[in-house]
Amino acid sequence: MLVLTRRVGEKLVIGDDVTVSVLGVKGNQIRVGIEAPLEVQVHREEIYRRILKERAADKAKAPGFLNQSE
Repeated sequence: MLVLTRRVGEKLVIGDDVTVSVLGVKGNQIRVGIEAPLEVQVHREEIYRRILKERAADKAKAPGFLNQSE
């Protein structure tokens, strides 16, 4: 993991297409802005985990799915 220190107004660049801006700091929270192409999905971690869980459940319900435990 790369750990960086940034101040309000400073940015991080990820690859050629993603920019993360520090918008503000209030107590123990920070506000960030993320600029990315439309085809790049950006989610909070807890939302992303829920999406993965739902995908796995949908896949398990799909016709032809073989239950590995049987």
